[in-house]
Amino acid sequence: MRSFLFVLIVLISGSASGMIYGSLNLLFVEPLLDQAILIENQQMFASGKEKDTPEFWTKYDEYRIWQKSGQVFAGVIYGISLASLFGIIFVFSQNSLPGKDIKKSIILGIVMWIVIYLIPFLKYPANPPTVGEPETVVLRGILYLSFIVISGFSALVFYKFYKKLKTQKFLAVLAYLFFIAIVFVVMPGNPDKITAPLELVEHFRIISVLTMTTYWISLGFIFGYLWYRFKPDKEIPRSI
Repeated sequence: MRSFLFVLIVLISGSASGMIYGSLNLLFVEPLLDQAILIENQQMFASGKEKDTPEFWTKYDEYRIWQKSGQVFAGVIYGISLASLFGIIFVFSQNSLPGKDIKKSIILGIVMWIVIYLIPFLKYPANPPTVGEPETVVLRGILYLSFIVISGFSALVFYKFYKKLKTQKFLAVLAYLFFIAIVFVVMPGNPDKITAPLELVEHFRIISVLTMTTYWISLGFIFGYLWYRFKPDKEIPRSI
């Protein structure tokens, strides 16, 4: 394994797919966040926590401009972090994945999208800022991250089981689905009620799924192409 090439492929694929992800969030998610935060601001004005003054809106506009300006950069950082995990898993699992490099990478991207994003999302779907009390932020974060860890590590365990099976390998997949279904039922639900307009919440969730799906597909394709093109796992023959 040529480590430099491996790291380079991870950085390029993670940066490119993260840039796509961040750009899509800037175009499609941020307008929904503006709507949600506007509702949140109106609630604060009604409760007396804040005053509807020009000074408030000046600070608010400056803060939102700062947030939006860093959206693409944040996507790149996020993309590289996930690509690092993706690259490590690809190295250890590529012999078990069907097809050639690009197909292997895309399949792994789909599997990871299901395991560490879609399944946790179904239990704890993304919500705009107006949904959820500040007092429950830590609890919600712990529940969501716990589900990701459980889903990810259990998938790894059942993958080991899958490799040991000579026939009827689908039993490992069924066992994982059965286990994760139990976890899905046992884990507590979201502690906060949805008080924001349902149309806004549903739209936000749909867009969130589409942008994250685009990220994983992009990562799988770009990583797979670069791996196929440069083959970091192919050792260079040494001259005698």
